[in-house]
Formats: sequence, C-alpha cells, structure tokens
Amino acid sequence: MRRKLASILLMMTWLVAGAAYGNEAAIRKSVQARFPELPVESVSKTPINGIYEVVVGGRILYTDEKTSFIFIGTLLDTRGTAERDLTAERNTQLTAQTLKKSSEQAIKRVRGNGKRVIYTFEDPNCGYCKQLQRELNKVNDVTVYTFLWPILSPDSVEKSRGIWCSKDRTKAWDDFMSRGTPPVSDGKCDVPIDKNKQLAQRFRINGTPAIFLADGRMIGGYVPAEQLEQALNSAGSR
Repeated sequence: MRRKLASILLMMTWLVAGAAYGNEAAIRKSVQARFPELPVESVSKTPINGIYEVVVGGRILYTDEKTSFIFIGTLLDTRGTAERDLTAERNTQLTAQTLKKSSEQAIKRVRGNGKRVIYTFEDPNCGYCKQLQRELNKVNDVTVYTFLWPILSPDSVEKSRGIWCSKDRTKAWDDFMSRGTPPVSDGKCDVPIDKNKQLAQRFRINGTPAIFLADGRMIGGYVPAEQLEQALNSAGSR
C-alpha cells in the first residue's frame, strides 16, 4: 500500500512539474510573438498564483498564464514584518549574472588576493574616470573589470581601440589613466565596444564612470576609496 501511494505521489509530482513547464513554454512562445525584436530570456513563477515573471531584453514583465494581460511595475511582498521589493531584488540578481557572464568583454585588473569584485564602465577621456583610477589604486584585495564605453568623442573610440588591442591591455589602461601614456597599438583587433554599449543600455547607464558591485548593485559614478571599501565589504565576493 505504501509503495502504491508513493508511486501515485511521484506520478502527481511529475504531472505538476510537466504542467508548469508546459505553461512556461507556452508563455515564452506567446510573449516572444508579441515582442519579436527582443529575446525572451527567462520565464518563472512569482509568489502570486497564476502570475509569471518574464525577462524580455533585460526588462522584467509580469503576465498571467494565458498572457491575456502583461504589465510592468514593482512587485512588493508584504507578507513579512518588512516589506520586500521583489522586482528590485530580481533586477540586481539579473545584473550580477549578466556582468559576470560578460566579464571577458572587460579589462581585468587584480590587486592583492582579488577576492572582492567590482565592475566599471569608463571612457578613457573621462576626467572623473581618471579620478576614480586614483581611488581604485588605494583599494586592495579586489578584482576590477572595466568595460570600455567611449561616449565622449571619436578620439575616445580610438584610444579605447588602442588600449584593448595592446599586448598587455591592463598595463595600457593603467599607463594611460594614471600617467597619460598613450597606447602604441594600432587598434586593429576585435574590440567589444558595441557589446559594452548594449550592456550600458541594458543597465540604463547615462554616463561614465558607472560602478557596479558583484551582487549587482549600482553604487554611482566617481566614489572615494573609503566608500568603495565599505561598499565592497557589504557585497562580498563572487
């Protein structure tokens, strides 16, 4: 009898899982048809029965099982003693995942043990970026991923290409940002400027520098070393 009951329960679990997967697959197909120019990145259940989260081109949407209604907004969980912004939590989680996945598009600099992680978007001709460089040089035990995002002028693009195509792009970046030494490379290589632009648009960045922590939180533009230390310690490592 126990074995029979266990088999029935296991079969019910499979049926429920299959139904959920079927719903999510159907929702993905339906939403993709409504937004053909944007990729549907994920579909998942929310704590609200019958409501699903859909990530489309980096943006969070919500919909019902039949996609009769699609809405954008903030989903708050008020069940506990402290209200939680589930949309904001999910956004930072997605940002952290995307930054980590895209880290090969960035210049990597390791100081000390490199356990803590920070991501920056910078233009080589940006004055505040040069000030940030001085502050980052005061921070130890950190890995800095810098996405080249030349938005100030055509010269910014040329310098970014020269830095990225250098034999040692980390040294080329540090030499230029700290000492003003121009890169010697001809800039003729595959430079991820367009990919970095897409990232910046995804995160709705308006200028340089922009700084993100490993947990996906954006902490602004130019930040002094002391505040960077505090922020890094709060985020941990990834």
